[in-house]
Amino acid sequence: MMVYLGYLFMGLTCVRLLVSFCNWWSRCYLPKPKKYTSRGGVSVLIPARNEANAIGFLLEDLTGCKDTIQEILVYNDNSTDDTVKVVRTYMERCARIRLIEGDELPSGWLGKNHACHRLATEAHGDRLLFLDADVRVESDLIERAVSYMNEQGLTLLSVFPKQEMTSWGTRISIPLMNLILLSLLPLSLVRLSPWTCFSAANGQFMLFDAATYLHYMPHKLFKHNRVEDIRILKFFKERRLKVATLLGDQSIRCLMYRDLDGAINGFTKNIFYFFGGSQYLTIFFVLYTTIAPGWIFMFNGLEMGMIYLVCLVLIQLFVSLASKQSVLYNVLLMPVKQIVLVSIVYKAIQNFRNKTLIWKDRNILQ
Repeated sequence: MMVYLGYLFMGLTCVRLLVSFCNWWSRCYLPKPKKYTSRGGVSVLIPARNEANAIGFLLEDLTGCKDTIQEILVYNDNSTDDTVKVVRTYMERCARIRLIEGDELPSGWLGKNHACHRLATEAHGDRLLFLDADVRVESDLIERAVSYMNEQGLTLLSVFPKQEMTSWGTRISIPLMNLILLSLLPLSLVRLSPWTCFSAANGQFMLFDAATYLHYMPHKLFKHNRVEDIRILKFFKERRLKVATLLGDQSIRCLMYRDLDGAINGFTKNIFYFFGGSQYLTIFFVLYTTIAPGWIFMFNGLEMGMIYLVCLVLIQLFVSLASKQSVLYNVLLMPVKQIVLVSIVYKAIQNFRNKTLIWKDRNILQ
């Protein structure tokens, strides 16, 4: 029995290795089109709650973008810092920027979902691009995204930005997101397969066909969903609407978290949804990835144990290359990252038992 469980662990790891290799080999990045086919204007929609330290950099990037952007709308979600002051400074420089003052959060809504819904009702573009305030974009990124969307006939395009890591705490936590994603889900199948199990999206960059969005109003449909990005993409796939999810390169970056505590707290919001919303699958994955190395060496022998370790290193290699992250850091920090993953899942379980998870000064589990 012990030996067969080791074979199971080995088989699962080989599957993850194959998936990570496919994600690297397929190069799921936003291509540079031979000919730009962008039509109509884009409404860039930015929900902002206490983003004074980040939003100015994004607005600086956007004001330098090409004419594809019709308008830039910022929703001030009851910020208590200088977010409004920063936005108004850029409004004086760029007539396309408009500030929408938020009202009290209605019952039954999460803050970001409500902000996105309000932004969409104020927008006038043919495309609606939702960006988080801590994202950075290069000047031609949006035009490339719209061109790709037109060429593929998409109603929704999501991109995972390249994550910037500025501390050791972020180096041992942030790579976990892409490690799980890119070793379990072939991103090409988000676009190519009609099965909703092949779904992934990132709310940091969500580009919609405006007519489709306004027909369904998806942020309103999933107004209390903590991972509304994935749920919206699944909803679109259920209706046989064409969608795609890509990886970001240097042209789109995000400083998502600045320290370990922020990363752990942030990932506890959605760690279960990396596994279809199942706590049991999440716990199984954490247990399997934690005990498998010792288990295989103990019950399946030295040779298989060494093969298993080589597979783990190769998974880190392919995921790191696909994610534009340091291979050396990700390989050397594997044991520490596993400890962080256990901590994230443990804290997530505790949060859900206590019905308490404070995010942006709100309890999003109430």
